[in-house]
Amino acid sequence: MTDIGNSRPGIQAFETVLEQRDTRVAEFDVQAKSPLQKLQHFLHANPTAVPAIVLLLGVAAFSMIVGSRFLSTFNLSLIIQQVTIIGVIGIAQTLIVITAGIDLSVGAIMVLCSVIMGKLAVMMGIPAPVALMAGIAAGAGCGAINGTLVTRFRLPPFIVTLGTLSIFFALNLWYSASETIRSQEVARTAPFLQWLGTPVDVLGARFTYGSFFMLTLVGLVWFVLNRTAFGRHLYAVGDDPDAARLSGIRTDRILFIVYVLAGIICALGAWTLIGRIGSISPQAGQTANLDSITAVVVGGASLFGGRGSIVGTLIGALIVGVFRNGLALSGTDVLWQDFTVGCLIIIAVALDQWIRKVSA
Repeated sequence: MTDIGNSRPGIQAFETVLEQRDTRVAEFDVQAKSPLQKLQHFLHANPTAVPAIVLLLGVAAFSMIVGSRFLSTFNLSLIIQQVTIIGVIGIAQTLIVITAGIDLSVGAIMVLCSVIMGKLAVMMGIPAPVALMAGIAAGAGCGAINGTLVTRFRLPPFIVTLGTLSIFFALNLWYSASETIRSQEVARTAPFLQWLGTPVDVLGARFTYGSFFMLTLVGLVWFVLNRTAFGRHLYAVGDDPDAARLSGIRTDRILFIVYVLAGIICALGAWTLIGRIGSISPQAGQTANLDSITAVVVGGASLFGGRGSIVGTLIGALIVGVFRNGLALSGTDVLWQDFTVGCLIIIAVALDQWIRKVSA
């Protein structure tokens, strides 16, 4: 019988270890992070930290400059009412920005949907809930057009939405004949469309149903982004679409759904707009595009995609509202209010670049 243990060949010459070998174990230097690096990593892990700090500093600064008028219950509730529309449209914009895109047509979709709701309910006598659903369907259709052009024809989102901005605005003027439906007519024939503007008194502060509707929408979208597979896929597509595709995510399908969802949310923003101003005007919401982008960027979302939150967008909208309100109460001209908001945008983008550079 052959002894297997003895059949093993002996150690070859090239397998011997040198007598003067280095017996030290490899070590890797662990460099302690500086306080600045710790701050950068903290801000990268918590994108809503900066806007939350800026909001608190803004409230503290204007409470000292303006005084008790700024901190009054009426004024604080008024700020929330003023940011309701931008908060809703900002949710739609956030979904697009997370995918590394941008939507310049959100304002035009919102106004077009409001005109469709008003024409159907007030001019044609269709029940207001049906008109609302028709407006939501129109918003979904507008989003589907954007999504199809981006995913099927591989066109840049900036160019696509810049073109559809003009198209939807032209359709808005054509369908409305550039006529405004007065608030009294809406209240008489379709009060349901103004329901979100109904005031509600809570502990001495006056809100509207639109404010609670915005908060409900924020909570719903937050859940989708943070507690569902669709939300994780959305962030993956925005962060690295090639890696997401290789991991099995259907990136085109995700992008298309996102644009459709953004269109639906814009239609809900149209309902909020009617409740806020009462009337239905084809000229309303002219600054909604830039205001929504401002809220998203100031709220900590990255224009390069893959990072951002709905809560941050809500805080960003509140920051803009607090600064505009505080500057107005302090007697600052509208010109300098716009100047301040522009500075906030530049600072927010520069800060985002700084955070991304360190995290890499």
